[in-house]
Amino acid sequence: MKKSLLFLLIIFIFISCNQKNKFHVNGTIKDAKGKMLYFEHEGLMKTTKLDSIKLNTEGTFSFKSEKPAYPDFYDLKLDGQVITFAVDSTETISIDGNKADFSTGYTIKGSETSSQILQLRKSIMKIQREVNALTDNLSAEERNVRIQKIDSNIEAHKVMARKLILQNPRSAAAYFAIYQQVNGTYIFSPYVKSDRPYCAAVATAYNTFMPDYERSKNVYSLVMDAIKADRQKVAEAAMQKASEQSNTGYIDIKLNDQNGKIRKLSELQGKVVLIDFSAYESENSVDYTFALRDLYTKYHKRGFEIYQVSLDRNKLIWEQSIENIPWVCVRDENGPNTVYATTYNVTSIPTNFLMNKQGTITSRSLSFAELAKQIEKDL
Repeated sequence: MKKSLLFLLIIFIFISCNQKNKFHVNGTIKDAKGKMLYFEHEGLMKTTKLDSIKLNTEGTFSFKSEKPAYPDFYDLKLDGQVITFAVDSTETISIDGNKADFSTGYTIKGSETSSQILQLRKSIMKIQREVNALTDNLSAEERNVRIQKIDSNIEAHKVMARKLILQNPRSAAAYFAIYQQVNGTYIFSPYVKSDRPYCAAVATAYNTFMPDYERSKNVYSLVMDAIKADRQKVAEAAMQKASEQSNTGYIDIKLNDQNGKIRKLSELQGKVVLIDFSAYESENSVDYTFALRDLYTKYHKRGFEIYQVSLDRNKLIWEQSIENIPWVCVRDENGPNTVYATTYNVTSIPTNFLMNKQGTITSRSLSFAELAKQIEKDL
């Protein structure tokens, strides 16, 4: 008797623990007798079917699944229509709707995040219907009126979404908001300056609190790529402007050498010049400097020069390191933050550019073997 009770207790504890690791979705779909209702996990890369049920007269359903490691998205599907909701842990979510307007005409309880997602979905689906109504038979005037209304509704949607994002940027609803689309175009884009703070807020929150989550890595990478692209455009524009102002094919550099003398890159025009951005405090600077010296020794008498821009943070280290350097070496008081690193779009060191006798940049960051071949060609 005691053994039987102990066995039943163990079974009860096992079932209880197992239930604690699951979330539940239940509810009723009216007027859907005989229809198949599918329960799916909407992953970042693919959607996976978890369960399904043939609805009875009452339209009741109940699904359960393992709780996600991180907040994630799930779908209910019926005749091609979709309800998307979010699950944070082991909550029980109740969804009641009907077959006619399954995708938006439902109520949801047990998940504030999912209620916010419903609000976002209703807004976007309304805009999408307005876009779909832009048929070819409309007059130009009517079409313009409708487009203006669509633009106004998109802005109203974004006002609502921005508020939701700022309330809790680490929520699944905030993540959902920045990935919504109309006609395949994202409503929010990190490549749009006014949208970037909201995309960045979600990316930062996800990366901070869930750094190993695949969605965190995805959104963080997206925002960082946009920031890099923006910086690239700024650098290219600055380089183009500086190049035009100098009336040459390169950006002139004017910095002091170790003796406080201003040395201009333009003074070397007419020679083959290696414009080198590097730092003597770098780990491999000794080997790198010897390789530069070999090039200088081999080609200097034939018209080869090196114009080196130090990106050393420590001025004293730089001064001590270049005491016996035969080529031009200059440094900005701002060290690695010199404006010339930006205008030449230097994102890592060492970075070098080879300029021919006509002042045209012929290569960037070649290996020393490749540099030697290009120097021979340019000389």
